[in-house]
Amino acid sequence: MDDLALRFEQHRDHLTRVAYRMLGSSSEAEDAVQEAWLRLARSDATAVANLGGWLTTVVARVCLDLLRSRKAHGEELVPEPVVTIVDGPEDEAVLADSVGIALLVVLETLTPAERLAFVLHDMFAVSFDEIATILDRSPDAARQLASRARRRVRGAPAPDTDLARQRELVAAFLEASRNGDFDALVEVLAPDVVFRVRGDSVPSATVHGREQAARRALARGSRLAHLGRPAIVNGGAGILVGPLDDPIAVVAMTIADGLIATVDVIVRPRLAG
Repeated sequence: MDDLALRFEQHRDHLTRVAYRMLGSSSEAEDAVQEAWLRLARSDATAVANLGGWLTTVVARVCLDLLRSRKAHGEELVPEPVVTIVDGPEDEAVLADSVGIALLVVLETLTPAERLAFVLHDMFAVSFDEIATILDRSPDAARQLASRARRRVRGAPAPDTDLARQRELVAAFLEASRNGDFDALVEVLAPDVVFRVRGDSVPSATVHGREQAARRALARGSRLAHLGRPAIVNGGAGILVGPLDDPIAVVAMTIADGLIATVDVIVRPRLAG
């Protein structure tokens, strides 16, 4: 591996994290990072004083173009979850460097410019001066974009970070679904829980409220629950239905204030990673 490629590889993980949060798609994120490498290989790298910043800017611009194209064509993204079935200290590392499916769903509601400003500034501490250059706007305009995005994101429940408690609630949800126990399901769901179903092969659906969510889970998911097992989904406790190499569904959850606040069922998902 030559020196330029080695220097690029030192930034790959960071660039992939940026792109995944921008796009919610691992495959598109990998394409964006690869495009950054191609542009670097065609450039005069000796003139780049801050390689990490230069590459982040390139990846952000590539992602911005992809987001604008997605919006223009009215495409609805089905998030690609990151799923692991490990059970040990590795979980904590995954949790510490994760972005939940529920947050990715909220980010999809932002404009491309809002998403870029929020992701770069709030998640990766990129300055508004740098963001303004990417967006061809003033720093004040970039700050306003991030502020608008932040207000939308604040509407999403803030997840509890106690992974053991998350697992307890997911296990209770799974057991109640298997047993067809409506009351037990309602007991672990937040009053304003949001239950979403997404997938390329199924129509999207969203219901609100614990009773409607419990009915939805029992009507459509009780049979799947018998195939489900606990997993780590985007850094939090969730459910894997079927084998890891070809899952029937993945269920991501947000645990907030000791109850399940969001349930995202992704049918026949394309897994990230």
